[in-house]
Amino acid sequence: MATPSPSTDPAVYASYEAKWSALPDNAEAWLARAREVAEVLAQDATQRDQENKSPRAEVALLKHSGLLKLLGPKRYGGGEQPWSVGYQAIREVAKTDGSIGMLFGYHLLWSTTANVVGNPEQIERTHELILTNNYFVGGAVNPRDSDLKITSDGEDIIFNGAKFFNTGGVVSDLTVLEGVLEGTEDHIFALVPTRQPGIQFAHNWHNIGLRLTESGGVTIENVRVPWKDALGWDASTKEPIGDIILTSFAALLLPTIQLVFSNFYLGIALGALDFASKYTTTNTRAWPFGGDNKASATEEFYILERYGNFFAHLRAAEALADRAGDQLSGLYAKYSSNRSALTPEERGEVAEWIASVKVVTTDTGLRVASGVFEVTGARATSLKVGLDRFWRDLRTHTLHDPVAYKNRELGRFVLLKEYPTPSWYT
Repeated sequence: MATPSPSTDPAVYASYEAKWSALPDNAEAWLARAREVAEVLAQDATQRDQENKSPRAEVALLKHSGLLKLLGPKRYGGGEQPWSVGYQAIREVAKTDGSIGMLFGYHLLWSTTANVVGNPEQIERTHELILTNNYFVGGAVNPRDSDLKITSDGEDIIFNGAKFFNTGGVVSDLTVLEGVLEGTEDHIFALVPTRQPGIQFAHNWHNIGLRLTESGGVTIENVRVPWKDALGWDASTKEPIGDIILTSFAALLLPTIQLVFSNFYLGIALGALDFASKYTTTNTRAWPFGGDNKASATEEFYILERYGNFFAHLRAAEALADRAGDQLSGLYAKYSSNRSALTPEERGEVAEWIASVKVVTTDTGLRVASGVFEVTGARATSLKVGLDRFWRDLRTHTLHDPVAYKNRELGRFVLLKEYPTPSWYT
């Protein structure tokens, strides 16, 4: 068994449990709460990034804040906000800590997976379990690896296999597993308790960015799940429920997570610009050998021009992300009670809005996160400044799936009027 990495201490955020004892009651209040969390994380984000400790304290902070409950129904203690608000909250947290913004975003996706592929009873039971216990949910779902193998054993299914990457599993209460049932091509999702002998983490996440996401490998050995917890399956017939998991609505799961990605990309880029601008106004010196010398860096033409250009492109990316979030939220609101009515065309249209966001936030985010060094100066490369973490975080996750394929997909949409075929990345 691999040796666990040192962890941050949840006790450092204990006071926030009482401070945030009441949940926000409207969209703006939820976003204000996300900004409060971001402010707390900002205090030592650079130090925590460099120490690379398992983020148990940061997950505890998310729990204290109530943000983990943002999308859940009020009847079980949730905020019952739409995904459009969830995406903006992810963005706010990611502005100061990309790792925790990513963990928060993945939690929102995995904690609501039953909404998309589960039957009504599973949806209710899953929400009650997660919300009443304030659980944090991770996921061992990485399509680039071989699927987990699922066998049926009476009233249970059994998962076996391994994943090179998982998300937040080490610090999670529940983990989403996904695999293929033996003898079929049918996939099954299920939520299981993380702390059990059959789930063993490799503790090998030592990458250049998103260092606090515990995204390393995991081995799954004989993890048993009752058939009743196989999302979207009939426990009596042991067959998929066709009007749930074989619909365009079930295929919304992938655009939903792609927009999670884009929003923490955007948050990281916005955070880079804000962090850099504060550095420039307090530390960057004007260049004294240009022949048109200025008294301060904030009078330099090239600095003003770059900041203005970065700001304009990020503002446009925000508008696009919000538009896509509204589009997706609208589909969930319209079809959650009649999932089979969502058409492939409606699903395809929102997927292309989200593909557009992925392209723009990737291109703009990387340009901003690297370009801010040009307007902060050589001293801003010091490790103690920590400006590099924004680019490292963006560079790491923007390789999740090649953005070139999103460009090609959009090209086929523009030229040939083709909607993308649902896949693990589309």
